[in-house]
Amino acid sequence: MKNDLDGLAAEFHAIRPRLVGVAYGLLGTVDEADDVVQDAWLRLVRTDRTEIRDVTGWLVVTVSRLALDVLRSARVRREEYVGPWLPEPVVEEADPAERVTLDESMSLAMLVVLESLSPAERTAFVLHDVFGLSFDEVGQAVGRTPAACRQLAARARRHVSARAPRFDVDTAEHRRVVEAFAEASAGRDLGALLALLDPDVVLRSDGGGVVRAARRPILGADRVARFVLGVAERFGAGHRLRPSTVNGRPGLLRFQGKDLIGVMGLTVADGRITEIDTVMNPEKLRRVR
Repeated sequence: MKNDLDGLAAEFHAIRPRLVGVAYGLLGTVDEADDVVQDAWLRLVRTDRTEIRDVTGWLVVTVSRLALDVLRSARVRREEYVGPWLPEPVVEEADPAERVTLDESMSLAMLVVLESLSPAERTAFVLHDVFGLSFDEVGQAVGRTPAACRQLAARARRHVSARAPRFDVDTAEHRRVVEAFAEASAGRDLGALLALLDPDVVLRSDGGGVVRAARRPILGADRVARFVLGVAERFGAGHRLRPSTVNGRPGLLRFQGKDLIGVMGLTVADGRITEIDTVMNPEKLRRVR
């Protein structure tokens, strides 16, 4: 019996990063994703294994069901959130024990788009379009027929395709633009910033009501550039931006002296920045620290 449990535990730990990735794609927070995955493990241990033909498939469906329940209740809390709600960032430099396997599309900007879907639409889209589950499996997670899940995914796909950021940008080009943005910010160079920003750029900052941040999205290159320079000026000489990988794409870590005070995800298209998402809520930075 112990050997069976040891083997099951080894299989679970091997796929755990993927399970956390699925839950994170549905919830946007690593803490909640971890809780959901741990709950799925406890349920697996209590389940008669003769009833499970595919442990991985069973875990993915169970994690998805649990995450969907959490997502439905989280919607109420997020509606009362102070300022824009942004996902908890996943930074490459975090503790390897807490590593999350992310699909390359799960940028901060994409997760913001997914927030506008209904919980069922988001689950159908993430499971089928991002993680490749069949509609039979999606139906088990959502509690609807495969045909209904196909319709949910189609509606979500239309919405996402109209609003989602592009992901055909070469990583080296993305990194070049991000590093040029950091240099222009440090140099307080308004002209250089304006050259890097798309005319319709949007900046969102999440302080959660805990730290100072813009309460509404800031729109347009001139307003965003002046806001960025104002932030750099306010923090003074100890303020710096350091390149990192944020949700699988080139991004920036914001420091004040030695203290991490923000994580920035930047979306790039045609050589210009179209979206800037800055997470400053200290609760969402604990893992990065």
